Amino acid sequence: MILESIEAHQFRNLNGTIFWGSGLNIIFGNNGQGKTNWLEGIYLLSRTKSFRTQRLQESIRFGLEMAFVRGKVSSGEIQREMQITLQGKTKSISVNDKREQLVRYLGQLQVFAFTADELEVVRGMPEARRRFLDRGVASLRPAYVQTLSSYKKVIKQKNRILQDSVETGLGLAETEDLVAPWNEQLVNLAHQIHESRTDYIGRINEVLERGLFERREIQIRYVSALEHKGDLHNYKSLLDRRLRLRLDVELSAGRALIGPHRDDLEILLEGHEMRIYGSAGQQRSALLLLDLAAISVYNSQHHEYPLFLIDDVDSELDEKRINTLLEYLEGRTQTFITTSKRSHVQTFISRASVYEIEGGKVTNSEPKRDSVSPVLA
Repeated sequence: MILESIEAHQFRNLNGTIFWGSGLNIIFGNNGQGKTNWLEGIYLLSRTKSFRTQRLQESIRFGLEMAFVRGKVSSGEIQREMQITLQGKTKSISVNDKREQLVRYLGQLQVFAFTADELEVVRGMPEARRRFLDRGVASLRPAYVQTLSSYKKVIKQKNRILQDSVETGLGLAETEDLVAPWNEQLVNLAHQIHESRTDYIGRINEVLERGLFERREIQIRYVSALEHKGDLHNYKSLLDRRLRLRLDVELSAGRALIGPHRDDLEILLEGHEMRIYGSAGQQRSALLLLDLAAISVYNSQHHEYPLFLIDDVDSELDEKRINTLLEYLEGRTQTFITTSKRSHVQTFISRASVYEIEGGKVTNSEPKRDSVSPVLA
């Protein structure tokens, strides 16, 4: 899987087109010039989301109403053109100039990203770790996105019933009748989510046990909110029983308290939880290893590699580790890194295509020495 080119208009401070090299691409420039914006554009094109904001309208250039990012993607002999258009609070997606369903669109271009914000997976709240798991599962099975969406709608509807019951003073028996059909849907969808997440964790751990570019005893473990409440191997029955048993607690709280939206992920280094005991350097290493394991799992499923984005590489990794990482990635992924250090450009220029960014545009480029020069527009 190769992103041959990307075109951006009115997205952040970007305007123009870049044609990328098929291996390592270094996006170089001073701070505030738009290096990360190009990575964000690639990420947006792939996932229809940003790794920097949940409000996509904030990424439209100030004072304007519309922006778009377009990219040409190749996989073997197949080429396709993807586009995402942002207009106000709405977004539209297309492949080869035809509107596309989200589930089908998300299978067209896969991206994994190592950024400062992604460190929340290791050191932040459970929501960040659940997102990590769900992105990974969706990379293998895009239809999983619909399962998550349906589950969130059920939780939202159940929360509305519980809140209304609290406000109107409705009794437990009457509330139980109202939430019963929603709990039935919740159990079926939650079972799919639980099974998908635990299967994905098993795959990640298999890769981590084999070892990647550096040897560290990293493991991950799924922590269900139903742990120690019964037999997790019979998840549907356990969840159904707990929902009935704890309805009074949910009614008191006015929201759904039981289900995979309350689960977590433990990331362990030599048996110790990284979130609590890991140093900043160890946490970065753990996240990097998880990303590389996710890339490996994706490759084993689809027999091709996704793209890998590394933002501000010099602030997140030391030079020795950068060298080791890039050696590991060479010949595997199409990689995009941003840096403000000219020394990195000089170190890796023999095996990279380099793009100097100023004001959101490429002002200078150096193709990989043994590749065709990239075209700039």
